[in-house]
Amino acid sequence: MGNLLTYSGLTTKVRAMESRFLTKQQFSELAALSTVGEALDFIKSQPAYADLLAGADSTIHRSDLEKLLILSRYRDFEKLYRFSGPEPRKFLNLYISTFEISLLKRCLRNIAHPEEGSSDLSAFKDFFAAHSRLDVAKLTAASTVGELTAALADTPYYSLFSKLEEGEGVSLFDYEMQLDLHHFKWVWKIKDKFTNKDERNTLTQCFGSKLDLLNIQWIYRSKKYYHLEPADIYSLLIPVNYRLKQDEITKLAEAGNLDEFFTILAGTHYGALSRTDLRITPDLEALYEQVMNRIYSMTARKHPYSAAVLNSYFYFKNLEIHRLITAIECIRYGVDPNEILSYIIKDTKGGNGK
Repeated sequence: MGNLLTYSGLTTKVRAMESRFLTKQQFSELAALSTVGEALDFIKSQPAYADLLAGADSTIHRSDLEKLLILSRYRDFEKLYRFSGPEPRKFLNLYISTFEISLLKRCLRNIAHPEEGSSDLSAFKDFFAAHSRLDVAKLTAASTVGELTAALADTPYYSLFSKLEEGEGVSLFDYEMQLDLHHFKWVWKIKDKFTNKDERNTLTQCFGSKLDLLNIQWIYRSKKYYHLEPADIYSLLIPVNYRLKQDEITKLAEAGNLDEFFTILAGTHYGALSRTDLRITPDLEALYEQVMNRIYSMTARKHPYSAAVLNSYFYFKNLEIHRLITAIECIRYGVDPNEILSYIIKDTKGGNGK
């Protein structure tokens, strides 16, 4: 009864916000549009984005559009945070780390590619001032990685950046990978501190599956693009196993070619969850979306009066933002509507996958 009382109003609010997600039919309509201007007008007509995109036009740069859409995610977080009591807020606070990692990656990319002119992050200043120890103004002002490291003093990321700075030949990829590993290890450790069994199970199932699938993707990329030896591949992997067994990781890393890799993958827990035969249609992006959509939807249905509904909401919100950005860029470059739809809807159930 306690969990019902804690989450009943919050669950109702989340369901109302979910009703504003775009459907598969609406994404089909978006993909069929001919110009960026038409696409922006379509998105502006959606209640979730009308206010934020009111001043945007067809000349908007990808990075500026992305910032506006990300701001909509932060505003949704604020709405739910204000509406939540102490227990749901403990769960929501886990997302602050995710937001911080995304911000730091954006800062690193701004430093690596200053010519793209996307360094203005002032739109995020108020949000991080309220929920984080990161100082957006200091981070934005950093023009080198050294300055960025100094701006992270008194935050959990300072020691990580300082250690990386001491290394030789450290790349943007190294920084982003270490930030991900830092986050993954932290969440996997802290999940067991939640006293509510449903919340622990939700975090374990959703996050454990995500870690497994990310390890699968990293093994694949290491073999396809970098031709790494198994020993080097192991050093890149997240040191967590959920449903992907250690012997399966070994077989995937030691596969002689990509055909063998996908044959092995088809025999794993995740291969069984795929809606396609990975030996015939090897598509890791589709596998990731199909599996994660299914798990986040299922946990929210199974535990409707728990943090699972919050967890599910932000997963599908992030997915929608990614789809909108991809659709706009495809339209900008004149990609065929059917091809656009194949890029943005990987889950054959359609819509937000729920």
